[in-house]
Amino acid sequence: MPNSKIGGHYSQAYDEELQQAVARLMQMAELAQQQLVDALTAFTTADMKLAQQVKDFDRRVNNFEVDIDEHCLDILARRQPAASDLRLVLAVLKSINDVERIGDLAKRIAKALLKEEPDSRPATSQLDALAQMGQKVLQMLQRALASFEQMDAEAALAVLREDKAIDDDYARILQHSLNSMMHDAQQISVSLQISQVAKALERVGDHGRNICEHAIFLSLGRNVSHLSDEELQQVVDKKRS
Repeated sequence: MPNSKIGGHYSQAYDEELQQAVARLMQMAELAQQQLVDALTAFTTADMKLAQQVKDFDRRVNNFEVDIDEHCLDILARRQPAASDLRLVLAVLKSINDVERIGDLAKRIAKALLKEEPDSRPATSQLDALAQMGQKVLQMLQRALASFEQMDAEAALAVLREDKAIDDDYARILQHSLNSMMHDAQQISVSLQISQVAKALERVGDHGRNICEHAIFLSLGRNVSHLSDEELQQVVDKKRS
């Protein structure tokens, strides 16, 4: 994910330390996204080596979180930022927690393959459904991070609404898995595995939504984590007017 916009967008409002906090967040997010891509690829293609790599590389995402957290706490302690500077630091601190969880969920998907029982691969149709859901999740996550980087509340609002489509995909996959288990006991293991991966993807969508809420907080100075979509729209519209 390019960071070229960071320097130009924030150069007049934030100093180098604050710019670096955002840059590191984007680097961490890029790594977590690649982990998710690799985990989905491993699961849908039964690539055990790639799945093990995703599991082993999870520590790199965790190390990023610790590094950024310490960087932000150092800014708070030494500079005592106020107003928009303080919002930026707080938004980064909130976002690294969501990105770290996305890395954990990628590892969970990889471990679902590593624990797979012999001769229990999901059907092609099930794998296709997961792959399609995964693409929606990745696209949402990329756009959520872009809205944060650009401090664009309107874009963030549009992106977080995409979470509904991901929830719908999860509901369909879960229902199909339940039906399979009810009609064929031999499908229980595979269906549980599919449900576990779909749930992990649904949770990634939730974290993408959280990042959008952090972007709105950064842009407008409003904590919107418990507002409905309609209330969020009112907040954004009021700011625009």
